[in-house]
Amino acid sequence: MKIRIKGNSLRYRLTRSEIARLWSEGALEERTELPGKAFVYAIATTNNEALSADFIGDRIVLNMSKEMINELYNTNKVGFEDRSGAVSLLVEKDFVCIENTEEDQSDNYPNPSLTC
Repeated sequence: MKIRIKGNSLRYRLTRSEIARLWSEGALEERTELPGKAFVYAIATTNNEALSADFIGDRIVLNMSKEMINELYNTNKVGFEDRSGAVSLLVEKDFVCIENTEEDQSDNYPNPSLTC
């Protein structure tokens, strides 16, 4: 799971196996170990229909409905976006990059721009 934070924008990108795990377990969590403490970013299942986010302590949690997770897992839907107050939220499938990259992309979704 990747997270991008820019200004009042929060973007999560998920690989195939991460979406499968989110669908089966209902949650995902990643940690970045910093000196003295960890920064945690997560996705949790909620009953709300809209995306929302919480920031408590050193943890950012993006809340998604079961219906959104199911649609992300079972359809060609690329992602969902919404606003939580002043913050723009986006969760989407992670596609293979068009340009060469050293990052392992074997678990990413095929890039629709590369299909013939």
